Amino acid sequence: MEYKDYYKALGVDRTADDKAIKTAYRRLARKHHPDVNRGNAERFKEISEAYTVLSDPEKRKRYDTLGPDWERYAQAETGGGGRSPFEGRPFGGSGGRFTQGDAAGFSDFFRTIFGDLGGFRRAQPGAGPSAEFEFSDLGDLGGGFGGGFGPAGKGSDVEAGIQLTLEEAFQGTRKAISIELNEPCPQCGGSGNVNRRPCPRCRGGGWTKATRNLEVKIPAGVDTGSRVRVAAEGPGGGSGNRTDRGDLYLRVTVAPHPRFERKGDDLHTDLALPVTVAALGGEVSVPTLKGPVSMKIPPETSSGRTFRLPGRGMPHLKGDGAGDEYVKVQIVIPTGLSPRERELFEEMKRLRAETN
Repeated sequence: MEYKDYYKALGVDRTADDKAIKTAYRRLARKHHPDVNRGNAERFKEISEAYTVLSDPEKRKRYDTLGPDWERYAQAETGGGGRSPFEGRPFGGSGGRFTQGDAAGFSDFFRTIFGDLGGFRRAQPGAGPSAEFEFSDLGDLGGGFGGGFGPAGKGSDVEAGIQLTLEEAFQGTRKAISIELNEPCPQCGGSGNVNRRPCPRCRGGGWTKATRNLEVKIPAGVDTGSRVRVAAEGPGGGSGNRTDRGDLYLRVTVAPHPRFERKGDDLHTDLALPVTVAALGGEVSVPTLKGPVSMKIPPETSSGRTFRLPGRGMPHLKGDGAGDEYVKVQIVIPTGLSPRERELFEEMKRLRAETN
């Protein structure tokens, strides 16, 4: 399995701060995004994977700590000997291992190192229950998200990450996920013994692995840091009843977009503006997440001027309406001028000199 140098992929130093990493990603994403500039899909996948790691403090810390020694971790996790440098609650816990189908395109290296932080093994289609969302503004959920029992025999809650594109956060979506949990053994009910003997199914441990396939509804307007509660889809309680299950909380991360920058519920984008339109005015086509719209440019518009498109931003998660889109124009100077075009610019230069 090949070691991935994520810093090299983004072209940044190992000491780069969050701003430098984000700037590098946006520049490369715009250049290589297949839907924007007919870029290289594999290169775009590579820089997206790198940004996913380096923009997340927990993932970046793990990546930096492991470094070239990552193979020792992989061996430790698969029983090949060695010791994980994150001893204790290293790369996963007693609660659940979350897997998301849409991230299956990431490398084996990524899935080996970060599999328990929100990915990433392809979910298998199945007839699992369809779980409706309940959005929660909870901060720290408190307590552990283990596989044990909560109050009164209720299964503990479990938290996992889920990554969305900006388009998915804008429209709302349904995501197929697979979650692997430690469940009370169905044969012994979690006690570890049957007729005073070790349970043959769980070998006295009281727990067994169980995988559930879910389809989760994500509401429009979610942002990085939002949590979506999926009721009664966490680890089971002692009784085996669904009502005793804990809850599953999905922690949302919205990936950066190569064209739009999100600030709250507002979207910001740059628009290349021909010098002739900037000088004389006219109508231009502006991209939005709902599709392109026409926008009027007044005569004598300077580079850097920002225009507002009301209601073209992200939907408000609570309540009606949406944020706005802000369009910052950047005047583009033409290249490859014809003799006649150069002549006209020279004439304009003389006229401007005379008026000044």
